[in-house]
Amino acid sequence: MCPEKMHIDQLDIDVPMVRRLLAGQFPHWADLSLTRVKSAGTENAIYRLGDDLAIRLPYRSVNSTQVDKDHRWLPLLSPHLPLPIPVPVAKGAPAEGYPSQWSVCRWLPGENATLDRLADLSQAAKDLAKFIHTLQQIDSTGGPAPGDHNFFRGIPLADRDGYTRSAIAESASLVDSDAVTAAWERDLQVPVWGEPPVWIHGDLAPGNLLALSGQLSGVIDWGGLAVGDPATELLPAWNLFQRESRGAFRAAIGVDDATWARGRGLALSVALVALPYYLETNSVIVRWARYMIDEVLEDHERG
Repeated sequence: MCPEKMHIDQLDIDVPMVRRLLAGQFPHWADLSLTRVKSAGTENAIYRLGDDLAIRLPYRSVNSTQVDKDHRWLPLLSPHLPLPIPVPVAKGAPAEGYPSQWSVCRWLPGENATLDRLADLSQAAKDLAKFIHTLQQIDSTGGPAPGDHNFFRGIPLADRDGYTRSAIAESASLVDSDAVTAAWERDLQVPVWGEPPVWIHGDLAPGNLLALSGQLSGVIDWGGLAVGDPATELLPAWNLFQRESRGAFRAAIGVDDATWARGRGLALSVALVALPYYLETNSVIVRWARYMIDEVLEDHERG
């Protein structure tokens, strides 16, 4: 069964339908085991196919453009990156009542990279910083600018101001409105990114980072991929790390104060928008949103 719907236009997806899609388009995989993967992800239903493959089906037709993006860019980026990413191996077409494109990709082993699954947080910070630096150094010629396809990750903070303030108002009973408004306005004042845009994953959250045997082992869910502001990649400072480990990440990533502040402002905006939207439908996202808000405010307090 599908989880409780998170979006008003969320599509119905279940095992029998996925089986029919496989049988009609990829019959050589149709007899492999098929298991729904438990995930707090908000954009795709994930199924494990056999031992080595995964199926990703967008929850909404509007996100089918991400499928084309994955198939075009992930095979080009993968050979250059120091951690594995889920390279697509086949693209499915709309059929069997399912109106979107969908993907079959390589299965990457591991669990969500939460703090308790990382044996050495300083090393994890260095490994993640290396991944980010490597991604940003890859030639981005022809890469997509931020837009609806990647939830507008990588745009200037000022362009998020309207809906961030609306989210603060909507969350008046859930957060300290004065504190989050002051934090948002402080980070909003820093200079915009004035250099050429770079590759960004766009959504480096614990649910999109894999850990295996105590170490970072992969980076998944590239729906946020675009060419934009590198501050976007600092989200783990507040959605994963805390205090000492956040300091280790900042030292490893080596960005200037303005970039750090833009990343912090983005983290706050993302959390504030997510909190009321998923309040009744996704407890994991709500927990992460509250965590991010607390960590951003704590970072401001510590200066």
